[in-house]
Amino acid sequence: MRSKQSKKTLMKWGLHFDIPKLRNEIEELEQKAAEPGFWDDIEKSQKVLQRTKSLKTKLEKYQKLCDEWSDLITLCELGLEEQDESVIPEVNEGFKELKKNFEKLRLETLLTGPYDKNNAILTLHAGAGGTEAQDWVEMLLRMYTRWAEQRGYTIKTLDFLAGEEAGIKSVTIQVTGENAYGYLKSEKGVHRLVRISPFDASGRRHTSFASVEVLPELDDTIEININPDDLRIDTFRSSGAGGQHVNKTDSAVRITHIPTGIVVSCQTERSQHQNKETAMKMLKAKLLELKEREQKEKIEDLKGVQMEIAWGSQIRSYVFCPYTLVKDHRTNYEEGNVNSVMDGEIDGFINAYLVANSSVKNNEGSLT
Repeated sequence: MRSKQSKKTLMKWGLHFDIPKLRNEIEELEQKAAEPGFWDDIEKSQKVLQRTKSLKTKLEKYQKLCDEWSDLITLCELGLEEQDESVIPEVNEGFKELKKNFEKLRLETLLTGPYDKNNAILTLHAGAGGTEAQDWVEMLLRMYTRWAEQRGYTIKTLDFLAGEEAGIKSVTIQVTGENAYGYLKSEKGVHRLVRISPFDASGRRHTSFASVEVLPELDDTIEININPDDLRIDTFRSSGAGGQHVNKTDSAVRITHIPTGIVVSCQTERSQHQNKETAMKMLKAKLLELKEREQKEKIEDLKGVQMEIAWGSQIRSYVFCPYTLVKDHRTNYEEGNVNSVMDGEIDGFINAYLVANSSVKNNEGSLT
């Protein structure tokens, strides 16, 4: 009885799961795994196992939330019966943890894109503003690194170009963890910084820009045909912040896809072969994005709507002076504690984007 009440409460809060459907799909997948010849097609069997694991994890998280809610209600009732006010701090702490876990799971229900569960490849470029813009890229890199660490994700630097005096001109990182792309796709676009520049002796206020590109890491099941004759592959000596990341041989790889002009590079792997393999994955992801963008533009043309390409649009402003505010211009979501945001507290912005994006899909049925 308590379990049913917990589930009704979670549904009332906006967390909707078709539990019978989830269980039925798990059962069907497990039956497939038990069939003779299941392992004859390794690629297909791996997909089935991955899907089963993902569904079971989702079901476990949902059940855990129900149990947490039920435990909190029981604790409250015991406190009321015994008139014991000492349980109040424990209830408050338990509710905070429940709310946090609830929001995380609610966000996951909004990740329905074909690549949302994949790892993410994040590239940051400094815009106009010289050293100030390059310092801004370093600040954003720190912000995303903190956010990833808080979620238990791992970060790996794939490419790095240091600024001449300070900061970073451009950097590419791989963020590894379930749903990394689904969350980070909200960050694609131009990020604007307004602050008193530490590089200006006169103490004047500066505005700087940095662009963020987000791509899903693709596995070998995604087919993108690339003609080797369309590629120009250059090798060079890797650069970086120094130390063990700087190789003494020409192991870094830069690949240019001649028909589209797309350029990717990787320099942080141990060998030229590994760098080439990683760079090819990046190229594959960029070509897929280009293909999907062209398809989307064709659909928008048919609908009679002109959509601005997100790469050149300003999505968020970070203001340090004369007041402190971080505002997302797509959703109007804002946070006054800019230091907290720079420490990786960006879930509010991601949440608002996913909710808004989900509403657009539901109302218009359009690609996003």
